[in-house]
Amino acid sequence: MSVVTVQLGQCGNQVGQELFDILCSDAQVGQRKTYSSASWERFFLQTTHGDPVARAVLIDMEPKVINQSLTKAAKSGRWRYGDSSYFSQKQGSGNNWANGYCVHGPRHRQAVEELVRREVERCDRLAGFMAIMSVAGGTGSGVGTYVTQCLRDIYPKSFILNHLTWPYGTGEVIVQNYNSVLTLAHLYQLSDAILVHENDTVHRICSQLLNIKHISFNDVNRVIAHQLGSVLQPALTADSNGVYSRNPLGELVNSLACHPEYKLLSVCTIPQMPSSSIAYSTFSWPGLLKHLRQMLISNAKMEEGIDWQVRPLAGSERTRSITAPSFNTSLANLLILRGKDVYSAETGGFEDPALYTSWLSSGEAFNSWKSPVPFNKYEKSATLVSNSQALLKPLDNMVGKAWNMFASRAYIHQYTKFGISEEDFLDSFTSLEQVISSYSQLSS
Repeated sequence: MSVVTVQLGQCGNQVGQELFDILCSDAQVGQRKTYSSASWERFFLQTTHGDPVARAVLIDMEPKVINQSLTKAAKSGRWRYGDSSYFSQKQGSGNNWANGYCVHGPRHRQAVEELVRREVERCDRLAGFMAIMSVAGGTGSGVGTYVTQCLRDIYPKSFILNHLTWPYGTGEVIVQNYNSVLTLAHLYQLSDAILVHENDTVHRICSQLLNIKHISFNDVNRVIAHQLGSVLQPALTADSNGVYSRNPLGELVNSLACHPEYKLLSVCTIPQMPSSSIAYSTFSWPGLLKHLRQMLISNAKMEEGIDWQVRPLAGSERTRSITAPSFNTSLANLLILRGKDVYSAETGGFEDPALYTSWLSSGEAFNSWKSPVPFNKYEKSATLVSNSQALLKPLDNMVGKAWNMFASRAYIHQYTKFGISEEDFLDSFTSLEQVISSYSQLSS
């Protein structure tokens, strides 16, 4: 089954291009026919000449980034985008969610829906859609939300996964918290699952793990694409009987987003290091999984600076006190292992009931996927996709900052002039306060 990727705005198009680059090079390495053909079917259409064409639609309100993405893909010589699979305008959305959602989205709805329909009709069977976007600006967030709404209307039974890049906490855009709140509140009603990468975390990975001195958006996007690729490439599920799972989005949602109130997914991958160091490093599964488990428990986003003092609380301790703030309670976890001796990896540490909320058994809350095929040069790698309290603090901060601005009515006129009322803001705040409350209660 095939996934149609919708790349939205500057960030979505840059991350999407890096993702397809990694997926393509991973599928082309070595003699692994079954794995490669499963990957091609998911993400690429092969022309009569055998050239891989990404199953993607590129959307932006400015042409520059789309042109760069098309050119970079074609120059790689390994894959390309479709000749008419993109839509751009010349005016941009001015970092305003309301401009994207209320003006550009409806104005260009027909053209975008036609592009998506064409891409869907090229699939033998549609697994669903993956929309890649940022929440800080205007096009990715506003047009992205509107396009997701259109997809939900036209394809009500298809899976929709939204991949969101959260902005730097210090700020890129003065109204980024407004844009983020409006995006998240609307997507919570539309999407099956929302996979989040935080720019601050990825930046630290580039700096501390990859030793990059002058970090560019390309470096950040490459890390995001690597982690996304390690989730999306073919793997064997517990009940797949040796056949690569057919529907990656369905399997992901089924494993992790079991309740409509809990849709926020975070990702961490281990190991991550400069490519020049990979050849000189050896890893064991027990070592990798010990680190990854502690990263989950202590809510460390990377293997540097893990707090080894944090431990799961037993049932009696949970009821006595609100869980220590440093302990990260999970609703569901998906562990994806790739590489050498993968079937010898012991994953029992992730099935500990103390890691999970009390109302779901660990047998239902934990799933693992495995593939003996190494991913992106790493002989062994482990990725954890977690539906847990990991995003609770950044979400709470974002909503708090937006509320402080809203309380003084800062910049509200920029939104009302495009048709977003103060009631729309209040509805969005209410919706996200409910999400924050639900995730806070996981530990009780």
